[in-house]
Amino acid sequence: MRFIPHRLMLALLEPDIPQNAGTMLRTCACLGVGAAIVEPAGFPVSDRHFRRSGMDYLDQVTIERHVSFRAFEAWRAGTGRRLVLLTTAGAVEYADFAYRPDDILMVGRESAGAPAHVHEAADARVKIQIRPETRSLNVAVAAAMVLGEAIRQQRDAAAR
Repeated sequence: MRFIPHRLMLALLEPDIPQNAGTMLRTCACLGVGAAIVEPAGFPVSDRHFRRSGMDYLDQVTIERHVSFRAFEAWRAGTGRRLVLLTTAGAVEYADFAYRPDDILMVGRESAGAPAHVHEAADARVKIQIRPETRSLNVAVAAAMVLGEAIRQQRDAAAR
């Protein structure tokens, strides 16, 4: 089976924890998904810091860097891509959502999620249903789950 890179993108909104960011960028590299980092981050956003957290795949992932959400939105407007926010306040279960090949899937800050203006800017908000007595999944785990579903849907659509 031949590996085919995906046009999907994972956007990290103001990431707090370099190890989580490194894990998500590594996931993008392994799955052939583009990445975006929307600053400000809670740590210096440099290749050196990602490499320290075990991210030795940086040269295998395309990373768009944006100095702010406003800059990201200006860039996104030029691409015409849809923004799908992963959030505990999502309106649709992630597995029930119909992903497009060029969607940008965005995760919020580990410490605070995504602010109201990001929720308002999103074209869709998806959630992962978890047990009520639990608070949340790790952001890198959530990102991998939703990316996997989006990729599966695209592969199934291409097979039809």
